[in-house]
Amino acid sequence: MRLVCSHQLRAVDDSGQLLAKRHITDNAAGYKILNDLLAGYGDTEENPIPVAIETSRGLLVAVLRQGQRKVFAINHMAAARYRDRHSVPPKKSDPGDALVLANILRTDMHAHRQLPNDTDLARAIAVLARAQQDATWNRQQISNQLRSLLREYYPAALDAFATWANGLCRPEARELLKAAPTPTRATKLTRTQLHAALKRAGRKRGIEAETERLREAFRADWAHQPPLVEDALGQQMLALLVQLEAACTAADDLAKAVEEAFPQHPDAEVILSFPGLGIQLGARVLAEIGDDHARFADARGLKAYAGASPITRASGKKSSITRRWVKNDRLNHAGYLWAFSAITASPGAKTHYKRRRDDHGDWHAAAQRNLFNRMIGQLYHCIQNHELFDEATAYPTQLAAAA
Repeated sequence: MRLVCSHQLRAVDDSGQLLAKRHITDNAAGYKILNDLLAGYGDTEENPIPVAIETSRGLLVAVLRQGQRKVFAINHMAAARYRDRHSVPPKKSDPGDALVLANILRTDMHAHRQLPNDTDLARAIAVLARAQQDATWNRQQISNQLRSLLREYYPAALDAFATWANGLCRPEARELLKAAPTPTRATKLTRTQLHAALKRAGRKRGIEAETERLREAFRADWAHQPPLVEDALGQQMLALLVQLEAACTAADDLAKAVEEAFPQHPDAEVILSFPGLGIQLGARVLAEIGDDHARFADARGLKAYAGASPITRASGKKSSITRRWVKNDRLNHAGYLWAFSAITASPGAKTHYKRRRDDHGDWHAAAQRNLFNRMIGQLYHCIQNHELFDEATAYPTQLAAAA
């Protein structure tokens, strides 16, 4: 069996006249047909024909981005609005959508943003940072499922691991659950078995004290499920534990890959100079803003893209100022963590946050979002001028008030 992705291709002139329609496959033969078709209508290296496409990723996008060609990734919701101009019933078809995309560039190219001209290193960091972020979210999701299952039949394990940071994601917790998947088996663990499980997990200090604490927690008086049900739940737990171990390994491996790639980027020094930004979080920020310094005309564009700046809506005599819902969710999530860390890492950021809470009456999330709005603007300035973060320049008023 052979599976090959396919694409619908439509070409129009400046008046909207359909020039060509083709169906190409996602392989070398399909790309040759595409290049020959574009060349037949005047496509050159100096003056390439712009192309609109529904996605910003994939092999076809990589082929189209070679050279100076402008490639526009049109949001599917925007394409759906344009589709209503050409057909009354809300019917979707790939050939029709290809024609819609072509007409979008013909009439409103200026209103859409082309794909940024990021370097290969920045795009590679984006792949690793997003994959690491996805692996972290997946690890937490599986951990939550495992916690919910243990609450049904094995509360002794949750109590025993409660004092550990990262709880069920720690290697000690996973080793102990493998050694005793049910509370009945946990009560039979000897000091030697507990000691060996902690050593297998990589623990080097405080093993004796932890052994005694775990032994007491497992042998405390807890309610139990019927034996057959308990064994069945233990089997289910072991299956989830396999998934959790794979997710933990993937997150750790991708984190190491990010640590190797991110410091090689020229903008890494500037990003890491900001309080609250480490390698992992800084790589996520770079992954979303890219290193095409001409991508955003000013800091306001970047703030809107990150969802940090508020949006004003007015109709007649009514107006409202609300948070942005259309934004880059990954960058907005990174900004939330960044602002949260900066409050304790930067005296100026902490003073700014407290001023928003005390003087303006903002709730925690609103004050933190306002702080992120300010910091992302500072980051834009520093990256554009390749300057390191300076606390006194960034928060002169706040530092004077704090002093």
